[in-house]
This record gives sequence, structure tokens and C-alpha cells, in this order.
Amino acid sequence: HHRRSILLSEELFLCLTFHSPVPRQDSAVMADKWSKKMDFLLSVIGFAVDLGNVWRFPYICYQNGGGAFLIPYILMAIFGGVPLFYMELALGQFHRTGAISIWKHICPIFKGIGYAICIIALYVSFYYNTIIAWALFYFYSSFSSILPWTNCDNVWNTPDCTNYFGMDNITWTNASRSPAEEFYTRNVLEIHKSSGLRDVGGVRWQLMLCLFLIFTIVYFSLWKGVKTSGKVVWVTATLPYIVLFILLIRGATLPGAWRGVVFYLKPQWGKLLETSVWVDAAAQIFFSLGPGFGVLLALSSYNSFTNNCYRDAIVTSLVNCLTSFVSGFVIFTVLGYMAEMRQVEVEDVARDKGPSLLFITYPEAIANMMGSTFFAIIFFVMMITLGLDSTFGGLEAIITAVLDEYPDQFYHRRELFVLCLVVVCFLGSLSTLTNGGAYVVKLLEEFGVGSSIIAVGFLEAIAVSWFYGIHRFSNDVQAMLGKAPGLFWKVCWVAISPAFLAYIIVSSLLKAPPLALFDYKYPDWSIIVGYIVGLSSFIWVPIYMVYKLVWTPGSLKQVGGCVQSPETVSDAFSSNLTSASFARVPCFPQRLAVCLRPERTIPDIHAENLNMATVP
Repeated sequence: HHRRSILLSEELFLCLTFHSPVPRQDSAVMADKWSKKMDFLLSVIGFAVDLGNVWRFPYICYQNGGGAFLIPYILMAIFGGVPLFYMELALGQFHRTGAISIWKHICPIFKGIGYAICIIALYVSFYYNTIIAWALFYFYSSFSSILPWTNCDNVWNTPDCTNYFGMDNITWTNASRSPAEEFYTRNVLEIHKSSGLRDVGGVRWQLMLCLFLIFTIVYFSLWKGVKTSGKVVWVTATLPYIVLFILLIRGATLPGAWRGVVFYLKPQWGKLLETSVWVDAAAQIFFSLGPGFGVLLALSSYNSFTNNCYRDAIVTSLVNCLTSFVSGFVIFTVLGYMAEMRQVEVEDVARDKGPSLLFITYPEAIANMMGSTFFAIIFFVMMITLGLDSTFGGLEAIITAVLDEYPDQFYHRRELFVLCLVVVCFLGSLSTLTNGGAYVVKLLEEFGVGSSIIAVGFLEAIAVSWFYGIHRFSNDVQAMLGKAPGLFWKVCWVAISPAFLAYIIVSSLLKAPPLALFDYKYPDWSIIVGYIVGLSSFIWVPIYMVYKLVWTPGSLKQVGGCVQSPETVSDAFSSNLTSASFARVPCFPQRLAVCLRPERTIPDIHAENLNMATVP
């Protein structure tokens, strides 16, 4: 390969030189790799299919027009969710590194995104595992011939407890509480001992023991890397489907099941004219598929370079969306049955949403079925396994990001680092184990993740499509798959997907509904605390940008040759530009240009795939 005789300024030459990092596989430490392709697919499916598929999608579907909601949901998936999902899988597989150090390869000034992702993942671990601990408490309580939430004869019950199953002439009033509701609020949570966020009460030792068991499972699944977690997901990712199928068959045979299905899917076409329906569809598909959380980056970074990540993205997205849809039948056949038993409308039964749907409504229906103990046990096993593999994904994102960024300090001490991380997550979860812990869970879920993760996802999409450059990213995909992405994917990555995320952010900030749980209205000060928590993760993006600009050598005024955006440099390198052409390219200030330019562009190991010689 002879070098073109073009007189380049020193800075431009540096831009065009491909600095070769030591790929993870070539470093002193041999990196983990998936033992089997199915280990990876099940890990991705296990992360994407979580408790939200079972409780959030059915509720949002019937609230936003039933069958009509599937139209905005599918459109948002095609143009927003799946392209972002595909982008993150491809990025992780090509650069083979975690959410922090990947920005050296893409656009260094955006490295704060990686730190923000890790902090958000920590916040998720503070509350999400507590919900799994509640399910473990229920699982333990299910081992009895008569389930403890079947009747009103327990020490925690109040005079308001009303059991209408198998009873005639029972009057259900607004003050009435079902045995299942009182079991959840007064026995599991003991929320009546807390007056709100100002007085959350003491830690429930039973829940702390459950959470300790959950984190023990998590530690021993993650401590050796994907070699161990890849095996555990064969159970945690497949078992929920077996249970869902059993519960679907059982639900379909219950009296009144058809009423629930009609209520779930009956189209209300007028709803499609409401903006909130489209916002809900966009938010649901984003949180369901989970791009932006750094998990897909981490999991795909252990793939072989030529793995077909395009097919993986399509298959796992389809599985995820179909699971949400089928879960709706599992939930609503049972709600129809309960409406039949209470002799009320399905709408009156289906008021519970979120965790209440899984911890009050569904257990109540199970308690009054034949074989209630069996169905209760498998239902809560399903909930535990649905939650566990999502926790595996979230923590693996942190582990991979930190180990890849600080290999000298942590690579040989993975077991110790994972132990420290799990201890931090456990200690951070203690406030959610108190009598008022459910209030803390709701606050963290709403503000700790919420808008901040969508804003991070938006910046990630912008950084890759506009700063790294869609041309360069398409070349990366072509190097792996043998063919470049089509026009549809490029348009989605450059314009539609970022617009999709911006739309969710603006809508959620403009129309923030008042926060409430049971009969407790969150005070104004708690909302301010919530926004501070949300900002505490995102703030690292601008902080790192300032830090990078201040500490990078060079002048902010001086133009160093023509050191321009990565997209332009990539185009310049790959086309027959003359020296006159370079003069017409817009120039950035030298320091900013260095901050935008990838420090490491293409590892040596990839160079032959691009048919490109590495410039010495």
C-alpha cells in the first residue's frame, strides 16, 4: 500500500492515524467469552423480559385504548426501540468494551455518559432487588395448605377486611380491603407503621433476610463472569415461559375469563388522537427493551467479532414484545374471573397497577383457585426468576464498564470487586426494607431511572450518529456482518430514534403526574429530592465534558490545521480527496477537536476485516 502524497498538518495526520488499542482478548488477561450463542441470547432476553413486561404492559395497554394501543406500540418499536437496541448490540460487539471505556473509541468528550449509566444502574439495584425480596417472602408464605391471604382470620387483619369469595350477600364498599391487600400492606410491608417518607420506621428483618438470599444468588451467578451467569440464565430466562404457559391455560379455563380478554383488547380508536397514548407507547418500548442501560453493550462485548448481531436484535426484540402481549392474557383472564366473582365490572378490579397487580390482585385470584398452593408457588418462582436475570444484566453493565476502564486495578480481582459491588447494593437497599420502604421504592423507580436514563439514551444516540458519524458506524457494522445497514436503519439512527427519545423526555417533564402510593400523596419536598436523585446521575455528563475540555492540551481559540469531526475525518480518509478539498472542510478549535476525536479508532485485530492497512 503506497501512501498518498498529501502534505498534512501534524494534527490532521494524528486524526487519520489509527491508534490501536489492546483489544480485550489480546490483553494479558484473557477475556471471558460466551460458551454458547444461546448463553448470550438468553442473557439478553432475560434482561429485557422483566417484571415490567408482566405488570406494566397489560395495564398501559388497557388504559390507552386496548387493542388500538398496539398500533402506536408497534410503530414506536419499529422506528425507535429496535434501532436503538440494534445500535447498542453492534457498538458493544465491535468495540468489545464496557459503557465507560467505549467512549475512547467513539467520542471522548461524551465519556460522562458511561459514568451516568453506572450510577443509574446502582439506583436500580437499590430498589429492584427489594421487589424480588417481596416475591421471595410470598414464595416462602405459599408453602401452606391454606394460603395466608385467603381469609380475614389472621392477626394482621382489620375490621375492614372483606372476603367475598364463596360468600353470598357481601357488600363491597370503598373502605373494604381484601385479605390479599391486607397481607401485602400489613404483613409483608407493615406500611401502616410508617406515616410517610418523614417516618419510614425500622428495617423489617424478614425482608432483609430475603434480600440477603437474593444478593447471595446474584453474587455467585456473577462472580466468575459470563461463564457462570451464562449458565444460570438457562433457568432464570426459560422458567418464566413455562410458568406463563401454565398460568395462561389455567386463566383461560376460569369463569369470566372472556370478560377480561375483551376488556384488554377492545379497541378504543379515539384514544389514538391523544398524545399521552403515544408517549406511553414510546416509554414502554424503551424501558422494555432496555437500550441506554449499558447492559446490551456489556453482554454483546463478549461476542465473537463476526456474530450476527442484526439477527440477535430482531429475534430478542420480537420475543420481548410477544412476551408482553401474552402476559396481558395471563393477567386479564384472571381479572375477568375476579370481576365475575365480585359481580362488578372488570374496570373496577383492574385499578391496581405496578407491584400491586402482582402482589395483591393476582395472589388474591390464585388463593381462590383449585390447587392454589401449587399456582402460588410457581407464580412467585416466575417473579423471582424474571427479576433475577434483569439484576444480572444491570450489575454486569457496571462490572464490565469498571473492569474495562480500570483493568490494572480490578481485572485480576473480579471476585472481590463483585463482592464489594453487591455489598454496596445491599446497603443502598436498606431504606427500601423499612416499614415505609415501598414509598422509597416508588420514589427511586420514578426519579432514579425515569427521565435521566432516557436523556442518557438520547445523548448516546446523538454521539454515535452525529459525532462518531453514521458513515463510520455503518462501516463498523459492515466489517462485522459483511454488509452495511440499509437506509431505513441509518435514517432511524440519525433522526427518528433521537427524536423518539426527545419526545419522551419533553412529554414526561411537561406532564409529570402527581406521585401517590396507596392513600399517601408524596409531599413537594420529596419530589424535589427525587429530581436531585435524577440529576445526580446525569450531571456527570456535563461535568466530564468540562473536565475534558479543561485538561486537554491545546488552545480553544487556535485552529490546529483542520482537525475536524470524526465523521469528516472518516470520509476524508476513505475517499480520494485532494489537498484543496481539505481546505474547504470546516475546522474546529484544536482542543475541542481533540475531545471529539476518537482516541482509539479501530483495533489491529479488526483492520483486516475492513480491508484497510494500519498506518504505522
